[in-house]
Amino acid sequence: MENSEGKQSVNPESTAAGPGGAEAGTPGPKAGLTPDAETGAFANTVAGADLPPGVQPASGGSPYGERRTVGVGPYVGPWPEDPRLDPELLAAGDHRNVLDEYRYWTVEAIKADLDTRRAPLHIAIENLQHDLNIGSIVRSANAFNVAGVHIVGRHKWNRRGALVTDRYLNMHYHREPAELTQWAQENSYELVAIDNQEGATPIESTALPAQCVLVFGQESAGISPELLELCNSAVEISQYGSTRSLNVAAAAAIAMFAWSLQHQAARN
Repeated sequence: MENSEGKQSVNPESTAAGPGGAEAGTPGPKAGLTPDAETGAFANTVAGADLPPGVQPASGGSPYGERRTVGVGPYVGPWPEDPRLDPELLAAGDHRNVLDEYRYWTVEAIKADLDTRRAPLHIAIENLQHDLNIGSIVRSANAFNVAGVHIVGRHKWNRRGALVTDRYLNMHYHREPAELTQWAQENSYELVAIDNQEGATPIESTALPAQCVLVFGQESAGISPELLELCNSAVEISQYGSTRSLNVAAAAAIAMFAWSLQHQAARN
């Protein structure tokens, strides 16, 4: 139908669905990528239509109604004799959110390969209130291939934002801050608090230890006084706007990148 200006208009409530979609008159699926919370895989759908594994969405459509295909389909040809490969993935396809070089590999094989080149960096996160940001921090820790992630406080944490990347990391659990301190001392690591407290030095002008544990607190509350007291030093991320603090997951990613700028180039 045309509006008063002679332009074509569309009623979103009466748009017919495409193949595999809902009946005419019902809204389509919500836009955006929605990974599975358990596997980290993304759905192979375009505007509600199921796609065979490995088939890419057709170009030219609206990006708001598309979901890109991630991964590969079943392995074609004789299976390689490689103990790192997972027979189930070879048969069904691999749609996990992993690098192409790890396609069809078992979780154990991927983790073992990452273990051969871990950065000498650890991340510690206080888990006092089941913070949703912990999962995002864990995902960033995987991206920087840190040597380990330490959860201080509750053993159970919200894994949704991690997209199962914790399976590829070395996870450590400490009931109390003192347990983290003991681990750090026994393994010759310094505890560096990332906190905008008084006296903290700017991260951009601070030489971070090559072997250190970057310590993060809860969203809003920050690092607990008990844990802060046990840290060897404190650094802050300079801010130039009006907000009092960064989201802790964003701060963690920035801090890991800052450490990498100082140390990863020399290692590689």
